[in-house]
Amino acid sequence: MHHHSLVLHRYVDEDERVTLRDSLLAAAVATLWGFNFVVIDWGMDGVPPLLFVAIRFAVVVFPAVFLIPRPQGPWRVIAAVGLFMSLGQFGFLYVSMAAGMPPGLAALVLQAQVIFRILIAAGWLGELPTAAQVAGTLLGGAGLVVVAVGRGGHVPLSALGLCVLAALSWGIGNVISRASGIQGGLSLTVWSALVVPVPLFALSLAVNGADAVGAALSDFSWQAVVSTLYTAVLASLVGYGIFNTLLSRYPSSAVVPWVLLAPVVAMAAAWLLLDQRPNGAETLGGLVLIMGVLVTLRPSGRPALSRAGEADDEPSATEDGDHQRAPGAGDDPTEPCKPVAELR
Repeated sequence: MHHHSLVLHRYVDEDERVTLRDSLLAAAVATLWGFNFVVIDWGMDGVPPLLFVAIRFAVVVFPAVFLIPRPQGPWRVIAAVGLFMSLGQFGFLYVSMAAGMPPGLAALVLQAQVIFRILIAAGWLGELPTAAQVAGTLLGGAGLVVVAVGRGGHVPLSALGLCVLAALSWGIGNVISRASGIQGGLSLTVWSALVVPVPLFALSLAVNGADAVGAALSDFSWQAVVSTLYTAVLASLVGYGIFNTLLSRYPSSAVVPWVLLAPVVAMAAAWLLLDQRPNGAETLGGLVLIMGVLVTLRPSGRPALSRAGEADDEPSATEDGDHQRAPGAGDDPTEPCKPVAELR
């Protein structure tokens, strides 16, 4: 009997079609997530970005942790997911936007996390990328370079770099989430967010000073309140709740592409509401990046590979005996077959 650290759970049934109702739900989630960027930009005025993230996730975890059971898994893994998926991703994102990154462009650049996820999974888990993933990664990388070189003068290079770091952190969090094998998408989102509020509040105190933090809290505007409630309740809790439900019903290759509507919504909303029009290079680079992501999402029709580069010969069942696992929080599993590794 051979034992491998990666186990194959299922093949995608290409005939599984998303119903009209679930397609509309997926589109609604993408719209919530896309508009989220404009809402963040709108509500952050006068609030230090790291403090704003800390307040957002304080709302996410309380009282959600009292209503949602804790995911079954080691605390160190749950904390690691929160460190990269929530604290790192949104910490860098909010600071990037405060530094001048437009909401629409930020939503677009964050999609580079798919590219980072594939590269990290290849290096850490030994997952050999498919030909489509290699081509998509190269295409997406080229699009990102076009955006960086051709960005308008209103976008500082530092802001773009911080947004790329947000995408990298998201990609790392995705790989940890997938590799952990922890079930329960929404519960992992909520409980892993426990690591966010206190460290970012302390970091904001250190960076911005007690006077600035105190002034922001005492003058917390109604716009900041609405923005916090939107991002915490609608984008995080409702959005992830619906999205992970869809991922549990359908192959990821049938659901994840809907997320690509988010940057389209963000850029359209920023154009209409903030009069932020992308220039030609940003538009071209963005289209190339989206095309690259779409190519990586193309089902390969072959099983996932183990660290040794061989398909696992003995699929391992989950605790309830089911071989099909619902993806974890923030999972962006772009492969048709989902490997799961145990973190020791």
